[in-house]
Amino acid sequence: MSANPLAPAWLTEPANANALEPSVWSTNASRDSSGAIEIAGLTAAAIVAEYGTPIYVVDEADVKLRADQVRASFDREFARIGSSAHVYYASKAFLTTEVARWMIEAGLGIDVCSGGELAVALAAGVDGARLGLHGNNKSVAEIDRAVSVGIGAIVLDSLIEIDRVVAAARKYGRVQPVRLRINSGVHASTHEYLATAREDQKFGVPLSDAEAVVAIVRSHPELSFLGLHSHIGSQIFESDGFVEAARRLFTVHAKLLETGPVPELNLGGGFGIAYTSVDVALSLDEIARRFADIVAAAAAEFGVPVPIVSVEPGRSIIGPSTTTIYEVGTVKDVLVTVGDEATAIRKYVSIDGGMSDNIRPALYGADYSVRIASRSSDAAPALVRIAGKHCESGDIVVHADYLPGDVEPGDLVAVPATGAYHWSMASNYNYLGRPPVVAVRDGKAHLLVRRETEQDLLSRDAGVENQ
Repeated sequence: MSANPLAPAWLTEPANANALEPSVWSTNASRDSSGAIEIAGLTAAAIVAEYGTPIYVVDEADVKLRADQVRASFDREFARIGSSAHVYYASKAFLTTEVARWMIEAGLGIDVCSGGELAVALAAGVDGARLGLHGNNKSVAEIDRAVSVGIGAIVLDSLIEIDRVVAAARKYGRVQPVRLRINSGVHASTHEYLATAREDQKFGVPLSDAEAVVAIVRSHPELSFLGLHSHIGSQIFESDGFVEAARRLFTVHAKLLETGPVPELNLGGGFGIAYTSVDVALSLDEIARRFADIVAAAAAEFGVPVPIVSVEPGRSIIGPSTTTIYEVGTVKDVLVTVGDEATAIRKYVSIDGGMSDNIRPALYGADYSVRIASRSSDAAPALVRIAGKHCESGDIVVHADYLPGDVEPGDLVAVPATGAYHWSMASNYNYLGRPPVVAVRDGKAHLLVRRETEQDLLSRDAGVENQ
């Protein structure tokens, strides 16, 4: 049990509130001889001196290592079962032109799900054949552009999209490769909003309709059917859901082989990462091994050849690589009643960012870790809540963790594992400009995305022109 009764049951008071849990922080994050956090050879203070706060700091070597690892792991494990794998980086987690180039250099494809994401990938010089297009409501214009650039695959999400893709393929004289997204009904062990394969969902077509829909796809010479696609959720720590999803997909996959080729099977992604010390994430090697075993077992059960498998990791590549650094503005001790008579102190530490740069705690109730970044301290640990500066009581970045009790205004604090769904879901709530993103490597930093300024925000306001 924690010494503070306000702490959640999973959180224990640390012996050292300065320690960095390796599973949560990027590979090249550590404390230097002065006690300050440094990432890839640059201290938090040095980064902030040049770029300000809040700021997302990407450990470049960490990202590239994870991308290389996932590619090598899936190559090795699927070769072991007599097949191969396509790995697509899920760009919705985080995408810039430079990150897109990193993924291509590592041998990955890139999955996009909007015209904007497609535009970023193309601006990075990515060959359309290395891209896949997702989405439950792809516009006619998005489909047209995707087909025009020779996109490697389009994931069909509804009957309506078949005609739209056919029309674009005719227009450009192409045979467009497509996958069909299936709602398998498998319930991933994740947050309700992150589970994307339950029966009552906007994504995909029911498994029971798959054969009929594929027959329609195959009736069009403008389309080339690659296979079925499934995605059961995000932030998943176990493989049971994938086992059941694969079995259900193989029931249809086997039947479809009786009437035509089905070269691929896409099992999606959603592999979880550690946000706190109690999160136990599977390694990329273990994920690849389990996926290969799952596919081999299902293929053997149904008596069909092992297909080429596609997967779409995003969070597990970019998520652990990034740390967000903030400056503390105010600190206040709040006396909270516990039970009928007892009280306890919760220390509120307010920072210069919040739900506009990390919406996940407010949206999903997600938990995070935090450490003082600009120094270390021998002060006794205190239970803290890291609060944002927005006019919302739910604007919390870290619900509960321990920091040295002498945390004070002007300190820099760092929140790790903020690479996925942070910058990509950032907003301008309360007219805050979105933070910059910098990549650090070998003691040097370079800008991936610049900070938004007030002028950027005003530039879209048509009324400013008339003043």
